[in-house]
Amino acid sequence: MKRKIKMIKKFICLLLIGIIGFLQLHAQSININDDIQFIQVQDSVFMHVTWENSERFGRFSSNGMIIIKNGEAIMVDTPMDNEKTQLITEYLKDSMQVEVTDLIIGHFHSDCLGGLEYIQEMGIESIANARTVEKCKELGLPIPPISFTDSFIMNFNGEQIICNYFGAGHSVDNITVWIPSKKILFGGCLVKSYNSRGLGNLSDAVVSDWDSTIETLMNTYTDIKTVVPGHGNYGGVELLTHTIHLVKIEKQIISDK
Repeated sequence: MKRKIKMIKKFICLLLIGIIGFLQLHAQSININDDIQFIQVQDSVFMHVTWENSERFGRFSSNGMIIIKNGEAIMVDTPMDNEKTQLITEYLKDSMQVEVTDLIIGHFHSDCLGGLEYIQEMGIESIANARTVEKCKELGLPIPPISFTDSFIMNFNGEQIICNYFGAGHSVDNITVWIPSKKILFGGCLVKSYNSRGLGNLSDAVVSDWDSTIETLMNTYTDIKTVVPGHGNYGGVELLTHTIHLVKIEKQIISDK
């Protein structure tokens, strides 16, 4: 009986994921070129998706977010290079009459701040966790001028944007971005898409803390509607529970070695 209930729950979950995937395909999307796409998440919040080619991973995509209000935009994470970052900001300005005013950086990897040099050249403010700033200094990367330790609350034209550090996971410095009025959480690479079958790049991961970090996040934000991961399709809270599940599998693999 328990097995039957478990199978039914799994079927329902897969059905919901399929519905979400269908809705994403039919949501408003803007193709800037073959490597850059905007996908509307809700109202004036878009996921920016950029594609890269790698010898190790092949062709893969990375996600960031654009939050628009009153002709201004906050960018959450840049693409992996200055060129794509420039194309996004120019498209927003020329085609949508929107100026990027701030960049929020999720962690120190290139899929979050690869375009930071261009952002700074344009005089756009950049915000990051203090741990990210330390990693940037250590690695000789551009330095975000605004930093915070645990939380940072922005008033963006009347819209509250909350940056939080809940603990280590994908990296020692990964943060989340929460839009309370829309119940949208940008989890970045701390969160895996539902189609992920593993945790991906573990070169800077703190696997021992990852699941407890997600649990703390879930206990803090109890009314999440939409979750945007660092790679792959967005979804709901099932992305968080799925990530915890993947972490537990990885912990078992580590303990078996």
